[in-house]
Amino acid sequence: MSESLARNSKGDGAPRQLSVKANMLWNSAGSMTYLACQWLTTIVVVRLSSGSFDNVGLLSLAMSVVGIFGTFANYKMGTYQISDIKGENTLGEYMGFRCFTLAGSFVVCMVYAWLTCAGYALTTVALFYAFKAIGLLIDILHGEDQVNRRMDYIGQSFMLQGVSTLAAFAVVYGLTQNLNLAIVAMLVAVTLVMVLFDVPHCRRFVRVTVSLSTKKAAFFLRTSLPAVIASVAASAIFTIPKQYLAMVSGDASLGIYASVAAPALVIQMGAQYLYGPLLDIFPRLFFEGDNKGFLALLCKTVLGIIGVAIACAIVLEFIGAWALELLFGESIAPYVYLLQPIILSTAATAFLWFFGDLLITLRCFWANFVGNVMAFVAVIPLTFVCVDRWDMNGVSFAGTGACLLGALILLGFLIHAVRRGPDRLARRDAEKGACNADGSMEVEA
Repeated sequence: MSESLARNSKGDGAPRQLSVKANMLWNSAGSMTYLACQWLTTIVVVRLSSGSFDNVGLLSLAMSVVGIFGTFANYKMGTYQISDIKGENTLGEYMGFRCFTLAGSFVVCMVYAWLTCAGYALTTVALFYAFKAIGLLIDILHGEDQVNRRMDYIGQSFMLQGVSTLAAFAVVYGLTQNLNLAIVAMLVAVTLVMVLFDVPHCRRFVRVTVSLSTKKAAFFLRTSLPAVIASVAASAIFTIPKQYLAMVSGDASLGIYASVAAPALVIQMGAQYLYGPLLDIFPRLFFEGDNKGFLALLCKTVLGIIGVAIACAIVLEFIGAWALELLFGESIAPYVYLLQPIILSTAATAFLWFFGDLLITLRCFWANFVGNVMAFVAVIPLTFVCVDRWDMNGVSFAGTGACLLGALILLGFLIHAVRRGPDRLARRDAEKGACNADGSMEVEA
């Protein structure tokens, strides 16, 4: 049996699927645990450093540099993989392409680091990249878990990754005060989680291999490129107004804004945990012609994101000042007024991401591209108007306006796709897409 058929086979030995609610709970619990442990890692550096902030800055630099190239290493394949409900590509091919993008991004990342960072920072950047690379390989295994509706494996993996890497980092750094050795300890810990937990669990569904033909690599590169550019554009929407704020009001204003914005990020995380487990259900409903079920789930998800935003706004209205002072001290208190506009902007961003990811699951790559790029273009004039008028709040207002415009454009494309229906898409693919020798299909973006 081919690997693509094996992934859809539900024999007697296959683990039973979990409910949507159970998958959401496991995914949320695991992701929150992992994020908390990653945040605590930065706290550990501060607390255990012997009177010096050099390592704090070095770790922040490595995170920033690696983060720049994370989008290209990911290449937006996670959303593509979990919505591959027909098994057009094998797990081995997804793993192979992830290795390919990781290798290419590493080369570019190190060239960038060599040009922009001090020589002593290069080892730290390389080690931190390797640590994040293992996590991106695990994400491909998690994609197979989600396709088979066993996100409890994903949640447990995130918990193991978070706790083990935090413990390894804290122990090694506490004993040696050597940041590079501590990152190596994290690398070893996350690799053990992949080998001892994720790979064996994924093997319950399909054979874990790495394989990639030249044609398949070209197919992935070409097909997902619009989504990658769209992702870069979306991530840069708030960068423009933040940079302009720092230019006209100084670095202190940007630091204040970034500090107040930290607690509001829970909205974006909550939204992603809400719709992430549904990204394989939406295309199933769509391609089966169940428009009623698709639209019902869409409405529920939209209301869920709105509900998360409203709940967070209410909670932070009462405890926001206390939480900010606890994290950053009393000096932040005069700037609590920034919180509610930030919540609005994060909710708008969540909708931009959701509609964009949903279009990718329906294989509408260029629609996703247009919506996100238009949002990025819109934020440029909005930045000058809003920041000049409202200073720090202008960052939120500019980003909100741009994200809402992009979300409306994406929603328009989504409605058009649903009205057009899967039959027309199938006819289009039949006309455009004869299968290649390696099994890939030419998909019109």
